[in-house]
Amino acid sequence: MLTPIAYGLAIVLNLFIVFIGLRFLLQPRLAAAGYGVGVGDGSGAGVGAYLSVKGVRDTTYGLVGLALLAFAGVTAEAWFMLIVALAPLGDTVIVLRNGGMRATAFGIHFATAVLVLLSAGLLFAA
Repeated sequence: MLTPIAYGLAIVLNLFIVFIGLRFLLQPRLAAAGYGVGVGDGSGAGVGAYLSVKGVRDTTYGLVGLALLAFAGVTAEAWFMLIVALAPLGDTVIVLRNGGMRATAFGIHFATAVLVLLSAGLLFAA
């Protein structure tokens, strides 16, 4: 019974992180604002590069998650989700340490971490 929910949630989460990664690559300033820590006027050296790094990181995470689910199975995907939950937990801390809104830190990043951990639990149970 939980298997379709576990697979469905994992697929949605992986596709969503691919979307976020592509957004950072295609609309970096808009994506940064949504992340919770804006880039100001963007005149600092390397700002665009750091936004691109985030985009590549997130896109890669999502694609690896989809590949694990398709080719390695549910247990591999469960371990991946358990470990990759560190990214949104880290994002929570980054937003808080850099003057971002607590609502964004907890409402987006921490909530995402909880959802990813829930996905891992469902996958382990599937």
